[in-house]
Amino acid sequence: MTVSANDNQTVPALAFYGKMLTFSRVQFSTNDLAVIEAQLTETLSNKSSNIPILIDSDVEQDLSALVELLWAWGLQPIGVVTGMLDAQAREQRLAIFPADGKRIERILPSKKPPTQQVAENNNTEAVDANSDDSTSTTSETATETTLSSMPTETLVSTQHITSLIYDQMLRSGQSLNHVGGDLILTNSINSGAEAITDNSLHVYGRAQGRLVAGATGDKDARIFCQVFNPSLVSVAGTYCLRDNLPEHVIDKSVQVKFVEGEGLVFTVMDET
Repeated sequence: MTVSANDNQTVPALAFYGKMLTFSRVQFSTNDLAVIEAQLTETLSNKSSNIPILIDSDVEQDLSALVELLWAWGLQPIGVVTGMLDAQAREQRLAIFPADGKRIERILPSKKPPTQQVAENNNTEAVDANSDDSTSTTSETATETTLSSMPTETLVSTQHITSLIYDQMLRSGQSLNHVGGDLILTNSINSGAEAITDNSLHVYGRAQGRLVAGATGDKDARIFCQVFNPSLVSVAGTYCLRDNLPEHVIDKSVQVKFVEGEGLVFTVMDET
């Protein structure tokens, strides 16, 4: 369905975009609301924080009562981590998020991006012209595609491409989101821009924006950056802001990975 913008142009009634949202996960080990409220009193300084949160509970809860309590304290429950609260969450129309290490399924467009179609057409022609031993090599090279430019807030969803190479500088206000493989940027990321992928992220330039790898929960994802100075870095949902980055990694060639029990681990790659 489309909505008419003018006589010559129509716009879709809705569009799905990839966007990283920052929220906190709150783990509950009790269903005693009085105990929970006492802990909130000690933890929160006011009732106007408006922090979006996920509910992660080790015990059965009266989810409706818990949600009311959290809202009363200025917290905004948007969903639960999958488990014993799933049925109640569905009844209350709350989102159900996968457990740690599980990937969130993305909504893919019904039509393939033009760049993907070109890559597949080229691959088909090459196979037809060379039906001998060179077929496997042609197939491998066709799995990578290069985008020279992208509009702000564009979701790049692919079904067969394993890597996306982006050659332009990512400027403030732009968001580059790749689903289905590594995202490789051969240029820099300006402050106010963001690069997001569900696999590993490679930046062969100076990175000052938001760097997100393993966006759907892949704990094996990593970030490799030649000049590391981001405003935010995140792997598998665990993030660190610029003010909390180790000073010795700033402006260095850095690898970032997630380690269970430790969180984000930063390694300067050119140190011997």
